[in-house]
Amino acid sequence: MNILYIHGLNGSLSPEKRSILEQYGVVYAPSIDYENQPSVISNISADFSAHDINVVIGSSMGGFTGYYISNGYQCPALLFNPALAKRSVYQEIPEIDNKKSILKYIVLGTEDDVVNPADTLQFLASTISYNPEYNIHLRNDLAHRIPIPIFEDEVKIFFNML
Repeated sequence: MNILYIHGLNGSLSPEKRSILEQYGVVYAPSIDYENQPSVISNISADFSAHDINVVIGSSMGGFTGYYISNGYQCPALLFNPALAKRSVYQEIPEIDNKKSILKYIVLGTEDDVVNPADTLQFLASTISYNPEYNIHLRNDLAHRIPIPIFEDEVKIFFNML
């Protein structure tokens, strides 16, 4: 299985999280400069199109990016606190023929003070006309950063759904 991991703003994939993901397949984790590259979605989609990506995983700004890449690839996505409704950095959203993927498992921390979970839920509600397959997990024990134990638990749940 080929896994595309998309980090958040000024982030990266930690060795601990990479190790968890490598239990499920080959992990691709590009380094992304969201602030100086407004066409991240298009660029990553093109860069990894030949890798037969099976799953997209992203957090925060990477969750926003992963949402649209998974639509384009028509593959499942695991999105942690995706910045779908609002972002501090502008990113172009390319026209994508496929507006939904077969599964989006979305983990929202109710204690998140960076990406408001209520705004994310409103965004998701606005996409109902696309007949999405959303599985939303609200976690009362989660803020914006994803601790390793929570990451490991949610990754396991996600891969068990596939």
